[in-house]
Amino acid sequence: MSWGALYAQLGGVNKHSTSLGKIWLSVLFIFRITILVLAAESVWGDEQSDFTCNTQQPGCKNVCYDYFFPVSHIRLWCLQLIFVSTPALLVAMHVAYRKRGDKRSMLASNGSDKNPDLETLKNRRLPITGPLWWTYTCSLFFRLIFEGGFMYALYFVYDGFQMPRLVKCEQWPCPNKVDCFISRPTEKTVFTIFMVSSSAICMILNVAELGYLVAKALMRCSARSNRRTPSYTHRNSQDHTVLQNQKNEMLLSSNETTSNKTLC
Repeated sequence: MSWGALYAQLGGVNKHSTSLGKIWLSVLFIFRITILVLAAESVWGDEQSDFTCNTQQPGCKNVCYDYFFPVSHIRLWCLQLIFVSTPALLVAMHVAYRKRGDKRSMLASNGSDKNPDLETLKNRRLPITGPLWWTYTCSLFFRLIFEGGFMYALYFVYDGFQMPRLVKCEQWPCPNKVDCFISRPTEKTVFTIFMVSSSAICMILNVAELGYLVAKALMRCSARSNRRTPSYTHRNSQDHTVLQNQKNEMLLSSNETTSNKTLC
């Protein structure tokens, strides 16, 4: 898998993200993908060959390993990173769609491909408002779901985040209860806790960014309502003034008619 290609795609989204989104991307690649590629894969290595049991029964070691390790930690973390990064690609697709529509509008109005505004359009940062706001917040929501789901799966499959030194296996074709030993359990426990902590930090950043976007949307709605209220009040005051003037004119005309009759 090419992590560089994934970083290139997410780097385009990073230009349109908030400050918290930029921090999330840095944590994702520095503390998770880099550690996974450079350190964690070498720590786990060929785990099945280092898994030893105190029996020579054919097939017992393979069955016990499959029972206690149904999914490798490395493969589970790779799946987690792919699923967590996928919602950000939806934002990239939305931004590309918006820019393509703006480019078509410019070409239709100018009729030339050598428009300097096209270069400005490529480097322009889109504000997170309107439909882009919904796409961005939905991507954050799905990130949180995937992060929490994979953390729960890791805890459920391995019965916690700590790697045991010894496991006892009674699976067939083992002749009896056999002891199986896991290589480097302390080091694997440290890496597991580190990856889980990094995932928790990413979840906290996602929650903070989601709250920031919701707060900004509420502030924009409040500002729009405040702008509408004075104009509505001013219009009502003008209507009230017009009605009052009409009433005064009617009263004056009626008074003049009454005085003319009296003189006659």
